Amino acid sequence: MQAQGEPIAKEALYTLNGMWCTSCALAVEGVLSHRKGIESISVHYPTATLWVKGAAEAISLDTLAPGVKRLGYRLTELEVGADAHARLEQESRYLSLRLLVGSVFGMWTMLASLLIYAGALPNPTIEWVVAWVSGAFSIPVVTFAGWPFYRAGLRTLRAKRPGMDVLVTLGVWSAVVVSFGLLWRGSAEVYFDTAVMLIVLLLGGRLVETLCRHRGLKALDVLPQPKGEALVWEGAKWQVKPLAEVLPSARVMLTPGELIALDGILEEAAWVDTASLTGESMPRHFPKGEPVYAGCRLLGSTNVSMTVTHALGDRRLDRLRDQMRHYQTQKGELQKLADRFAAWLSPVALILGIATLPVGLLLGLGLEDAAVRALSVLVVACPCAVGLAVPLASLAGSGRLLNQGIALRDPAALETLARVKTIALDKTGTLTQGEPVLVNWVGREGVTEPALKATLYQVAANSQHPLAQALKRWAGSDPTYVSRQAQVIEEVPGQGVHLHLPEHGDIWLGSQRFLTRQGIELPEVDTLLAASEVILADAQGWLGSFYLEDTPYEDAAPSIQSLQADYWVVMLSGDRPGAVEAVAERLGLAPNACFAERSPEAKARLVQGLPGPTLFVGDGVNDTLSLAAADIGAAPFNASDAAREGAAAHLLKPGISSLVEGLATAQATRRVMLQNLTLSAVYNSLALGLVIVMAIPPLVAVLAMVASSLSVTLNAARLAWRD
Repeated sequence: MQAQGEPIAKEALYTLNGMWCTSCALAVEGVLSHRKGIESISVHYPTATLWVKGAAEAISLDTLAPGVKRLGYRLTELEVGADAHARLEQESRYLSLRLLVGSVFGMWTMLASLLIYAGALPNPTIEWVVAWVSGAFSIPVVTFAGWPFYRAGLRTLRAKRPGMDVLVTLGVWSAVVVSFGLLWRGSAEVYFDTAVMLIVLLLGGRLVETLCRHRGLKALDVLPQPKGEALVWEGAKWQVKPLAEVLPSARVMLTPGELIALDGILEEAAWVDTASLTGESMPRHFPKGEPVYAGCRLLGSTNVSMTVTHALGDRRLDRLRDQMRHYQTQKGELQKLADRFAAWLSPVALILGIATLPVGLLLGLGLEDAAVRALSVLVVACPCAVGLAVPLASLAGSGRLLNQGIALRDPAALETLARVKTIALDKTGTLTQGEPVLVNWVGREGVTEPALKATLYQVAANSQHPLAQALKRWAGSDPTYVSRQAQVIEEVPGQGVHLHLPEHGDIWLGSQRFLTRQGIELPEVDTLLAASEVILADAQGWLGSFYLEDTPYEDAAPSIQSLQADYWVVMLSGDRPGAVEAVAERLGLAPNACFAERSPEAKARLVQGLPGPTLFVGDGVNDTLSLAAADIGAAPFNASDAAREGAAAHLLKPGISSLVEGLATAQATRRVMLQNLTLSAVYNSLALGLVIVMAIPPLVAVLAMVASSLSVTLNAARLAWRD
């Protein structure tokens, strides 16, 4: 609870430029977390976002930026999507160039070293010359390609948070210095290949990581984007102005069919499609004075005026974007554990490597022997096996998941998927097919089905309402139906339409309320409470009633039954309670596991409040916030672009049946990951112990690295061999 008189803590999001790896993120966190007035801080390396909470003055950009700059980084206002993409494209080109240089020159270094190791050269003099050639080709790799590692290592040292880049830097330059020392003494046993191998392999991994980050940012780009200008009442006339110049209390004109660009209060009643923000399957009628939000779509055929309440940058849509960035910066328990591990692993390995040289000299070793032993310690300490343990198992598990119909965009998501306890499912488009389907109909006595379809098709073809379009698809199954010229007499958006057809006279299509207001008497028929009813009438009276529902996928019920055996499964929806209850009953979900009429923000809060780790599956733009709030988000087969880009997993088949097998595979993969981590930990412990107490040449250290990597590779391959 906030103490009386204590300043209220505020939060802020910034973009942190210049990071090279997670060690950079940990360094910035460590330095800023001890500042007065800062309660908590988190740096999200994939999106280059810094989240900070504390006193307003302490977390201001002017206060934080100078300290960050002294570390070698740059803190700016939260960047827009276009700037983020430009930054990552520049990073990709930067890495690609260095990887190209490292690969081309490193290839010749490795070839020369291989000839020496294999004893393929005729005499020691030629070996010595080839060793010099190996060193010459390694210079561009070590100086140019490896520069980003040295810079990151220097920055983390400056922050007193040395990371793996410090270890890599020492390993590379120790190999180079020792090699040139040996060459100067006439020996051809050089270790330039060790330096080259470390740089090229790590650069390749960083490039793949950057490309994944680039794609992940698209989740923020595909939220609804209204046009960048508005029609504003100014100077006694309507004028077109950029959105940035439209202030609260301004009066703007909304055009039917277009996305609403700003939040505001309607000056006239209107029908609005709110699916982009709420997930409601049907449009909603907004009375005069009701607030509407940017990203929704105005329906009907006439313009509607609105008073602006929130300008550009302060809209609900903008707040959704900021909340998504906020959720992305928060770290789960697994990430926190990894951060703690990395915080002591690198310094310990660094101390052991540096201490080996003086200890060796004190024990009576010669300078050359002590230097080679120190190099061996640094090579052994480089986290090759640890680095391969999880990614290899993740790659094998991801491939198996792909065969089962689940594509992972982020390999790290596999760990979280294996630990899921709660599964939250969106309704419309995830469990159901996302569009209304006719489930029953009743017609006037004496009217045949073909005749009813022919009339219905002609009427429905003149309406853009989702229910009318569904009826058109059903009635239009017979290709002989031809829409004839119709005269629209009256149309009430969202309620119904009154037409005049040349061959049928006056025809009405709409809700019961609409037809009753038209003075048409309707018979008493059995209705489906959970279904949407549409009535057709002509000059003689009632012609037919049609009932439409958003039907579940065929595999939804059995899949949920299987999942409920091991997980808590809930359904979240923005739709009305009746529709949610009907779907829940058909799928076997308990009433207390279903939540209706939930806004995007409410759904996200529910996801955060569920026992974690949580998996959220949603298909719409309105689900992007929940996808970000969940520990892992998944987009179903027919998901919107926003959901696809915001989700860590994609279902490649309609329905959710692939989740059942996929979750089992994820659990098996995590077991292999833990086994690999154990193997690599045992390797590091034994190898470091042996290399400290006895002389092991760097070549043997490299071979030990290969052996440890092979062990985790074969263990990970078991996932691919599973039936």
